[in-house]
Order: sequence, then structure tokens, then C-alpha cells
Amino acid sequence: TGQTSHTPCVNVTAEGPVARFQSYLHGGTSSLVSTLPTVIVFPVYKTVFRQQIHNTPVHQAVGQLYKEGPVKLYRGVVPPLLMRTLNGTLLFGLQDSIHHQLSLSSQNVVSASALPALAGFGAGIVEAVVFTPFERVQNVLQNGQNDRQLPSLKSVLVKLKAQRMSSGFYRAFLPITVRNALGSSLYFGLKGPVCAVVAGQGLSPVASSFVSGTLTSMAISLALYPLSVLVANMQAQVGAEKKGVWLCWKDLWRSRGRSVALLYRGGSLVILRSCITWGITTAIYDLQKKSSD
Repeated sequence: TGQTSHTPCVNVTAEGPVARFQSYLHGGTSSLVSTLPTVIVFPVYKTVFRQQIHNTPVHQAVGQLYKEGPVKLYRGVVPPLLMRTLNGTLLFGLQDSIHHQLSLSSQNVVSASALPALAGFGAGIVEAVVFTPFERVQNVLQNGQNDRQLPSLKSVLVKLKAQRMSSGFYRAFLPITVRNALGSSLYFGLKGPVCAVVAGQGLSPVASSFVSGTLTSMAISLALYPLSVLVANMQAQVGAEKKGVWLCWKDLWRSRGRSVALLYRGGSLVILRSCITWGITTAIYDLQKKSSD
């Protein structure tokens, strides 16, 4: 299904176990390369996080980070670096494997054009199971209010281990699963068609993939941004009251004055981060995939 190997937009299912293994390898490699932009834009991400938690304008969030100093600026950068590399390996590889199985078992049942999105949905669920603990640790580390009580990564891990799974490492698992499953489904379902449209404008294969990844991830980030805000607020504290998803959402909506604009505070910076990281990841992955076909 999807595009043939000579087109710039790669959306094919690899044949054979070796070829499918390459999808894991290509996904990991492309994400590893994009960790450099992740480090560069980490202060941007942390600024967004502070806006999500404290509902502050961007200049106040920047002021908080400036006062804390350069050492604490990169506190919490290790989990996203690990997540970027492992996430790409798992996400692209699993999507390709699931896509392959679906194409064999669902002939004439599911439209071929819908298979990438369906496979992405399944990969997103597995992604949530594996990476929710990483995100939990990252959000605890990034919350400046935890610096005194939990000064190191080890102290955070020990504290979370002492909690129940649902309130410790897997706090906010449900909204993360919804966000990741929908996001992965939309990404794999849209990036091929978007890339084909962009390529039709005369751009090079690499440029087409980059623009496709950028536009797709931008749209997804904005659509699912409220879920990311909810997750950040649910995961930032350790040992606080253990409200459920619905009550946490009501508290969040109330704290934002029932304003969509305030709920999306920091959303413009998410666009910047998505443009850099997912644009590069998509371009490198498609280039590697095309070269190996």
C-alpha cells in the first residue's frame, strides 16, 4: 500500500523480517539524530511546561527559568533524550510490523489507505504503555516546586517506586494513551498524503518529507495540546491528592477561567518544537527507508 519506492513519500510496508527490522533501526536512527534539536529546544519545552503548570505568560515563565540558573535549566533533559531515541525505534518499527500483519489478515475488510493510520493507533497504545513512566519522571523533574524535596533523578525514582503504579509511574496513563494513540494514528495516516501533495509542488524528496512531517505534527500537536496540558498537571506533583482524570480536567478548566485561549497558553512554542524535531525525524526516516528499498 501507499507510495512506491521511487517516490519521495515513503509509506510502504517492508517485506520480510530483515526489512521490518530495518524499520526499527531507521526509526531509532532518525530519532537519535533529532536529539540534538531536542537538546537545543529543551529550554523552549521547559518554558511551555511552566506555562502549562502555572498558567503564566511566556515572559514570566522565562523569568522563572532565568532566576533558577543554567544548571537547573536542563534538569529533566535525560528522560526526553532517552524517550526520543527509544520512541522512534518503537513507534516506527511497531507501526510497520502491525501494518504488515494487518495487510495480510484484513484483505478486503479494511481499506488499504486506512491501514497506516490503524497500525499507528496500535503502535501508539504500546508507546503509551512503555513511555508513560518516562514522561512521569520528566514532568516531576521539570517542576521547580519539587527541587527541594526531590533534588535528583534517583530521589524521584525512589519516591515514585514507593507509590502505587496508578499514582506513581503510571499516573495519567489514560489521557496519555488517548493522546498517543490518536496522535500516532493521525501522523501515519496523514504524512503520506500530505507528502504527496507537497511533492507535487516541485520540492525535493527530502524537503517534501520534512514539510510533511512538520505540517502533520503541527496539526496534531495543536489538536491534542489540551491533553498534554492535562497530563503535565496530573504528573507534576508527587504525593498530592489523587484525583481522577475527569476531576483533574474540571480543575484545570476552572483554573484557566474556562478560557480556550488560556488552555492553549504555550501552544505556539509547541509548533516550533514540532517543526524542528518531527520534521527532521520524518525526513531522515523516509530517506533511509527509500535508500534501503
